[in-house]
Amino acid sequence: MVDKVLQVAIHDLRRKGVGDFEIILGKAQLKISETVERVVNELHALYASKATKAHGKFSDQVVNYPAQTFIGDFQKSGYKDFADLTKKLMDTLAFQAKQKAGATGGHVLFAHIEKDNQVFLMVAIINDKLSAALTNDLDMADITHLDLDGFRFAGRVNISAWLADADRYIGFLKGKGDVAEYFKEFLGCDTTVQDKEDTKKLIGILEAFADPAKGKVKDKQAFLRKAFDICERHVRDGVPLDFDAFSNELFPDDPKTLAAALGQDQALGDGFVPNKRSLRALVRFRAKTPQWTMEFERSALNDGKIVYDNEKKTITFKDLPQELIEELDRDRE
Repeated sequence: MVDKVLQVAIHDLRRKGVGDFEIILGKAQLKISETVERVVNELHALYASKATKAHGKFSDQVVNYPAQTFIGDFQKSGYKDFADLTKKLMDTLAFQAKQKAGATGGHVLFAHIEKDNQVFLMVAIINDKLSAALTNDLDMADITHLDLDGFRFAGRVNISAWLADADRYIGFLKGKGDVAEYFKEFLGCDTTVQDKEDTKKLIGILEAFADPAKGKVKDKQAFLRKAFDICERHVRDGVPLDFDAFSNELFPDDPKTLAAALGQDQALGDGFVPNKRSLRALVRFRAKTPQWTMEFERSALNDGKIVYDNEKKTITFKDLPQELIEELDRDRE
């Protein structure tokens, strides 16, 4: 859940014909009712749970991608003129939609929110869905409602992170094909690939997901080894990770839960080729001090070749190689 829903507006982007859209402006700002809060919270949770996201920062080409200027003016005004911001962003969205033959319109929801002491602007395009409802006399009638589960285009700008000069502060759903590109262009997002850092974040999420205390994964070592094998194949073939496909292969018993865990990280998106060197942390431990260096496979713990004492914070090595034993004995003498 978000901590606070501050301002919300909904406008329409309607297709008029091939390559043309019109904008229908809604209220300058909706009253923050329980319904509005519920919808924003649900959309935010759904966005966070999606695995196929990309992340980046604003493009240096400010003239071609003016969203950053509008959001910057909004921030400098003390977040006061929300209506002016959303109108300008709608103009930008309509312009970018015209550039893609397969682009579709919909209801465009803008939400100025706070979460974890950070200020965000979230944008989502939602369509209507036809369903049925029972009337008072137990008859059936058509009813149209917002299809929250089916939204395909959404993005979020972490304004606080932007002001703090973070490496990444924009996230958006990638979708399938290049139609979703117009949403990226609308945000003026320059996606950045940091395979080393992304691989480390991926490993952290997988280790937390496989924590025996959570009870999701029966065999942590086998789970991480399988993740390593999949990622190593992507490295070998030079193919970027797709988190949905990755989750289906790695955790076929419940891929949606794993995909949701991967999607929760605010700065991790798929579409990168894992870093080969960083991947080693999935299957081995390594530590170094000025006096010693230690590296061993995770399987050694499982096989009892290495014993870790959690209370004493010590490690015991068993079955030392004969050459090491002889060298240690000579040194002792």
